[in-house]
Parts: sequence; C-alpha cells; structure tokens
Amino acid sequence: MSYRDIASPQVLAWACTSVGARMPVAMAPLALVFLVRERPGGYALGAAVAAVYVLGEIIGAPVLGMRLRPDRARPHLAAGLGVGAGGFAGLGVFPDAHPLALGALAFLAGAAPAAAAGGLRALLTGLVPERAVSQALSTESMLVSGIWAVSPSAVTGLALGVVPRAPLLLAAALMASSVAGLWLLPAGWDTQNTGEGDGGERAEKSPLRLLAGAWPLFVTGAAGLALLGLAELVLPALLQQRGTGVGWSGPMLTGLAVGGGLGAFLHGLRAWPGLLRTRSAVLMVAVMACVTLVALIPDPAGIAGALVVGGMLQSAVLLVRTLSLREALPPGAQAAGYSVMYAASGAGYAVTGSLAGGLLRVTAPSTAILCGVALTLALTAVGWWGEVRRARRSPHGADTAVMPGTAGGPAAAALPGAESTAIRGGCDPEDRL
Repeated sequence: MSYRDIASPQVLAWACTSVGARMPVAMAPLALVFLVRERPGGYALGAAVAAVYVLGEIIGAPVLGMRLRPDRARPHLAAGLGVGAGGFAGLGVFPDAHPLALGALAFLAGAAPAAAAGGLRALLTGLVPERAVSQALSTESMLVSGIWAVSPSAVTGLALGVVPRAPLLLAAALMASSVAGLWLLPAGWDTQNTGEGDGGERAEKSPLRLLAGAWPLFVTGAAGLALLGLAELVLPALLQQRGTGVGWSGPMLTGLAVGGGLGAFLHGLRAWPGLLRTRSAVLMVAVMACVTLVALIPDPAGIAGALVVGGMLQSAVLLVRTLSLREALPPGAQAAGYSVMYAASGAGYAVTGSLAGGLLRVTAPSTAILCGVALTLALTAVGWWGEVRRARRSPHGADTAVMPGTAGGPAAAALPGAESTAIRGGCDPEDRL
C-alpha cells in the first residue's frame, strides 16, 4: 500500500476535523501564558493555569476515553469538543477573571475534549483498508507535527500583534468547527473485523483489565515523549551554557517538529522488519543517542541536527507504539487505549517539566539532559521486559503472526512465533509495517 491508497474525501474531511480539534490543544499552554502575562506575577500565573490545563487533559483522556462506545462515538466526541470550545471561549472572553475561575475554565478546556485524540484516531483507522493502517497513522503523525510546528508562531503573532485573548478565541472557533466536521464522518467504527484468533476471548475482558494488560506500551510511550520533552524544556538553558543566543531555541524546536513530520512520512513509505517491541526498543535507544549528542555537542549546528534526527526517530517510536497498542487491544477498546496513551504521554511530559526545573537548580543543563537519558533508558528496559513477559503469557504462548496472503483480514490465522509480522525477505506479509 502507498499513500495514494488512503486518499479519499472522507480522509480529507477527517483531516480538517482533526485540525480543528487538535490545533487548540497545541496552542493552549503558550496562549494561556500570553493571556495573563501583563497581570501581577503574570508568568507564574500563566504557567500555573497552563499546568491545570495539562492536568485536565491527563485526567480527562482516560476517564472519558474509556466511556467511548464504537457504535455511537459521534455524540460523545461532539459533546466533549463542544464543552471544550466553551472553555476556550470563556478564557478569551474573561481574561481578567479570578485565577481560580481561569483555572476552572482551563481544566474544563483540557479535560472535556481529551478523548477526541483517541476517538479521531480510531475513526481514521476505520476509514482505510486494514493493510493501509500504517500509512494512515503516519499521515496523522505528519498532520500533528505540522500543527505543533505552526502553533507557536500563530499564538505569538496573534497575542502580540492583535490582543492577548485572540489565540484563545481562535482556539474556541476551531474546536467548534470540529464539532460540525464530525457529521461528515461515520458515527463510529467497526468492531467486528479483528483479524485475530483470540479477539473473542479478549473482547470478553473488561476494558480496565485490557488496558491494564497493555501497561508496558504506555510506559514506553510516556518515556519517548518525556525524553525529547526534557531536551526541549532545557534547550534554552543549554544554549546559554554553550554561549549561544537563546533565540535560536525557537528555530531549533521548529526543526524538531519538522523532523517528526519527515520521520512519520518515511515510516509510511515502506515495510519495516522485526518484532514491533524490538523495533520500538531499537528506535528508543537511537533517540537516546541523539539526545545525548544534544547534551554533549558544543556546536549549535550539531545540536540542531541532533534534534532533527531525534524528532524523526521519536515519531517512528510513537507510530510503532500505536501499532503495538492496536495489536494488543480488540477494536472496541482501541479508542480508550489511544486515550490512555495520550494521557500517559502528557503525564510523562509533565513529570519531565518538574524534573527539568528541579535539576536545573542543582546541576548544569547538559547534566540534566543526561540524567533524563538515564531515566528513559530505565523506563524503556522496564517496558520491553513487560512486553516480553506479556507475550509469553498470551493465549498462544507467544506473539501473533499473520500468515502470508491474509492481509490481516477476517481469515487471518494466528500462529505462535512472531509479533503481528512474519518476516521474509526484509518485509512483513501485509506490506504495511
């Protein structure tokens, strides 16, 4: 399959809806800082309100994601996005409100639409053929990378060039438009075609037990985002340590986002060999090597290059984690799984922010990054061990392989020996991984 195989009017409608739902998420933290920066203690207040927003996301994603029903997801998603749009509008209309009121609105804006990321991903995978899922997820990753690359400039330009409340009002309008876009998409997604021999047994388990069984994937997903998050948060201090203007941090972080989009595109171009868990571990080690270079290289050009390559590899890690999660959960629980992964990544990023702040008080920025690499290495090892242990306890005693020619369809046969791929000649039989 190629990217041409996922081109359709419905996928285009999904992309427009996804931009409306996700652009506000990317804009929110910086927009909240600009909203209150001219008030007494403005930057501290802005950071606190932004932290409450992220906390809302972390809590709302798993709680609301587990309540999504595949056959009637649209009303749930529309309600969450609508309430989220109201939260953003409230922040934009009442910028001088009491800090507690701002915090409540920020929490609402973060929590209410938090299940949308998982629901939209499940909708996307239902719009494309089964063997084109990898290309669809790569396209989603490219879209998200583009959103995160554009958002900081958009927020800064609107807040400084128009009024501080403008980014939040735009976020409210975009999120409201995504509610309308949901009616251009299916009301839910199919849960019948699992393509796996043990799908019936897994479907009988409670969603909570299914998600608890996939904990190694959430650990690795959180570790992957936390690692580059640490490098991103410490970058200005690192540049200052190297005697480079901190203003270069903006272009370098843009390069990081562009690298993520490029990595997602390259991942979807071909099939990749190896077990999913092995590929994830190898990619994580490569990302750690890039972040280590960021900490050690004295030249700004070298730091920028390491960030771009690290972004490319990190996007591949997240794609492999998503494919692994899709294999680990039945279709009815996948949206909840995506939402929990979203929350785990957000939690990892939040912990990274606290870790960075604490380490920078007692050590050099380069040392703080290396401490983060050591912590991520430990988390990656724990996640890999958990996946190996989970595979050994699976109903077949090993990971699942798809027989050549089945293409993951209803007639797919489950055999012991490999994790969702049967490698021959350097590619998988589905030509999608």
